[in-house]
Amino acid sequence: MNTSTNAKAYLIGGGIGNLAAAAFLIRDGSWSGDRISILEASPLLGGSLDGAGAPVSGYSLRGGRMLTTDNYECMWDLYKSIPSLGDPNLSVYDETVAFNEKYRSHSMARLVDKRRANLPVSSMGFSMQDRIELLKLSSADEDALGASCITEHFSPHFFETEFWYMWATTFAFQPWHSAIEFKRYLHRFMLEFSRIETLAGVKRTIYNQYDSLVLPLQTWLAAQGVNFIMDCTVTALTHSNDDNAFTITGIHCQRSGHAETLTVSSDELVFLQNGSMTDASSLGSMTSAPPKLSKADSCGWRLWEQLAQGRPQFGNPAAFNSCIAQSYWHSYTVTLQDPAFFTQMQKFSGNEAGTGGLVTFKDSNWLMSIVLAHQPHFLNQPAGVQVFWGYALYPDRIGNFVAKPMADCTGAEILQELCGHLRFDPETVASGNCIPCRMPYITSMFMPRLRSDRPLPVPAGSKNLAFISQFVEIADDVVFTVEYSVRAAQTAVYALLGLDRTVPPVTAHDKSLHTQFEALLKAFK
Repeated sequence: MNTSTNAKAYLIGGGIGNLAAAAFLIRDGSWSGDRISILEASPLLGGSLDGAGAPVSGYSLRGGRMLTTDNYECMWDLYKSIPSLGDPNLSVYDETVAFNEKYRSHSMARLVDKRRANLPVSSMGFSMQDRIELLKLSSADEDALGASCITEHFSPHFFETEFWYMWATTFAFQPWHSAIEFKRYLHRFMLEFSRIETLAGVKRTIYNQYDSLVLPLQTWLAAQGVNFIMDCTVTALTHSNDDNAFTITGIHCQRSGHAETLTVSSDELVFLQNGSMTDASSLGSMTSAPPKLSKADSCGWRLWEQLAQGRPQFGNPAAFNSCIAQSYWHSYTVTLQDPAFFTQMQKFSGNEAGTGGLVTFKDSNWLMSIVLAHQPHFLNQPAGVQVFWGYALYPDRIGNFVAKPMADCTGAEILQELCGHLRFDPETVASGNCIPCRMPYITSMFMPRLRSDRPLPVPAGSKNLAFISQFVEIADDVVFTVEYSVRAAQTAVYALLGLDRTVPPVTAHDKSLHTQFEALLKAFK
């Protein structure tokens, strides 16, 4: 599509995908930033890559995506172009690589059992039947797998193996999730299969991903003149179908309480973040559990549902957002004013903060995990304050030490449960401020689905509309990653602009004989 030099681009949603799209329009499409507007309903950009708070009121993170430098081709292609906030002479990529050279991941307490013992995890715990079933799924055709779930392809023993506990908690898989997505992860992260017990391939940003990824990109975009329109909720899109081409013609929104309509000409572009894995998220406190919200309380799915009605090329959002019980879990962020907990964890795990990975309590009814990042974890975090994050995959179950489901627990009760598993005295978290977070759609992208349930970044017949999210179809790549959003953005921008540039391909580590051999050896330990 050829656009005039005065044409504008409207990016609906301020998540990492649309921020990346704006950068690609400028860097690779030679657009001036003042032609680009990002419309965001909240007061902050970043979408699911959030991070906020203060030492006294407490910090909060809904979560953080796993990063690697062996994969994530599009993400690092972008961040090699974005200056670090700490040192403008370095790119965010260079800064991140240098940080991970200094603080290397090597978890020494990946799984902990009810005896408070570190489980040996050099073996994956597979039976021969597990190995056969794993090989069969990893080589299956996606069309044949269809909307099947993981449990349809494995015997019960598989879900008790050390591999399953480590893989499931590293990537947040549930047994009822999509077999296709599980298969894609096995291929995309085959390098991690042989080092899953130490998480040696995992890379981290200097601070949380909002401060380390969102803020530098936002700062660069602002310097290019990009317009950030905050407190702006898009309620509907009007369109035409002239010459069988679907064309967005208007954007209806509520801005600071007032209705507005933006007219969109046929040579202007609209990028929509369809769906949201953190839609209807809610926070609790030390004395209250998070409210139980759903999409009826928010609007993260509404536009996609409107567009997809009667248009199969725009996908099927109902495949992803129809069962909260299968797509939700809880996370929690703990702010400490005393080093006692971090000191105890270092002695217990053998890892200094920032060098370990998830510590998973295998026998926890909630399947609880925690991770201690390098401190400070926030740009505004003062010395003497420490922050850690955790989550649980089964918040609907009764706790081992608190007689209620995690979903109904206050922050204080979550700390009580955590100390029970660690056998730590409550005094170690006496200064703690635990903020729980409920996310009803956090793994909605893992729900069993058909290939047709996700639209292409630029659907067939679309003239000026592109989708950018975790709910588009990209061959061979895996959802629930920053890479997927950035790859979708790069694909969409190149397609709508008709750029003679190639999106960086997915690195085929799974085709490497060396990688295959290492994975085979690991499977037989």
